Amino acid sequence: MTTSPALTDSPIRIAVCRVAIAALLLAGCALALSARAASPIKSAAADALTKPPVMVEMPSALPDKTRLRGAWLSATTGTASALAKRRPAVVLLHGCGGAFDSQGKIFTRTLRYAGLLNNEGWHVLVLDSYGPRGERSVCKLRPGHRRITQLQRRRDVFGALVWLSGRADVDPERLALLGWSNGGSTVLASTNGQHAEVTESARKPRAAVAFYPGCEAELRRGYAANTSLLLMLGEDDDWTPSQACVELAQSDTSHISYKLYPGAHHGFDSRAPLRLRRDVPNRLRPGEGVHVGGQPDARRDSVKTVISFLRERLAS
Repeated sequence: MTTSPALTDSPIRIAVCRVAIAALLLAGCALALSARAASPIKSAAADALTKPPVMVEMPSALPDKTRLRGAWLSATTGTASALAKRRPAVVLLHGCGGAFDSQGKIFTRTLRYAGLLNNEGWHVLVLDSYGPRGERSVCKLRPGHRRITQLQRRRDVFGALVWLSGRADVDPERLALLGWSNGGSTVLASTNGQHAEVTESARKPRAAVAFYPGCEAELRRGYAANTSLLLMLGEDDDWTPSQACVELAQSDTSHISYKLYPGAHHGFDSRAPLRLRRDVPNRLRPGEGVHVGGQPDARRDSVKTVISFLRERLAS
């Protein structure tokens, strides 16, 4: 490589170059710091994929004697003194497709949320209600034909809350539930004081979030929230239509809040493209199937909304 004599012979040029290089380095550092501050969600999700979960077991609540399994992802952020303290924990409740894929791995969206929650300093338990009972997916079955009902899943939640409360690294007063679809319905079934098991449970969550749940059953029963509840809904959801959830939320505005995303379908918080699933029953229009898939704007906003909601309610 040859060097220009004009640059090597002039002290002034050398000084100018040094100043320019220093300015470029400072600008580069500023951009790097700005990029890091602007995208904490992305880095948190990536971190989750590098932390292998620990498989754990716990009993469902009596009289159900099922031995449940779950994936435990402990929070590892913060100083040594912070890590020694008891922390909040969030139970993630899967939809009708189960907690794990055909290779036995946690679904990507669930892992992404585990990363986000861990990044807040909260432990995560991904609870599996299907595997221990010999099921992997019930999406193609009508609700009345499913062997595993909300009764079993509600008892699974209570078993998980008791298990978490017994851990030395978990604050039993700062527990939360977060569920999707069928798991969102489990959130409702586990926080409705009209169920005797809910009022009699030794532990209850401080907060709960349900993404596009089926709300009809609890609305008909009469929903008496025993905690702060956030409903995340898609206006164009034809799998679990949002109208019943809106009515449920409006019946108790002191405990229930909701966000309704225009043009969003079931699964709007995923990165999968919108598609028609004809193999899933449509209760409103039989034979037409249902739509499921992500909507980028709704997905991004829902993350901010959920994390903000949980931060407020899980604060010490």
